[in-house]
Amino acid sequence: MNFLKLEQNICDVIKEEQIKLGYQSETIRLYYPLGSLNNFLGTAFDTEEMKQALVGFTDWAAPRFGQIHITNKAERFCFRFPPETADYVHEHTEQGGFLYDLIHTVSGHGVTIEDVLAQFRKYSSRVHVEKVTNGEFDWLVYFEDGNPDEYRYCLTNEGHHVIYHRYTEEDYREFYF
Repeated sequence: MNFLKLEQNICDVIKEEQIKLGYQSETIRLYYPLGSLNNFLGTAFDTEEMKQALVGFTDWAAPRFGQIHITNKAERFCFRFPPETADYVHEHTEQGGFLYDLIHTVSGHGVTIEDVLAQFRKYSSRVHVEKVTNGEFDWLVYFEDGNPDEYRYCLTNEGHHVIYHRYTEEDYREFYF
């Protein structure tokens, strides 16, 4: 079974947290719905099958992440990572780049959507920008070629600042915004 996409997402989410809150060697909990885990693994497992697959993931990732504990309530899985995981992500991921610039930009006051889009365009000339009217967010933005990342960014103008949520392409499609 290929666990690379799941591991990459875990690293991306922890990196995002560390950029926002600062790095700390600490226990981290992440929650994933069954559908997202199936998307990462390319499977169509039910809850019991996923529990078994994730045993393989904890063994596979242990040399990098330490001892991971995974529990679930129905189709929602909780991953509890030891401090070694936070350390690994801090030591093995880029300490700059697009996500750093994006978070720095949106954390400011008086930020406009154009300020945020400028960060995307700083990293690629192939940026998809789509105004949406679904009541959930105002803009869908992503890098058309998947570089520097493949996430779908959902932006909302909140008056004097812009907030974002990011999703994998598969989760974005399944959420059916």
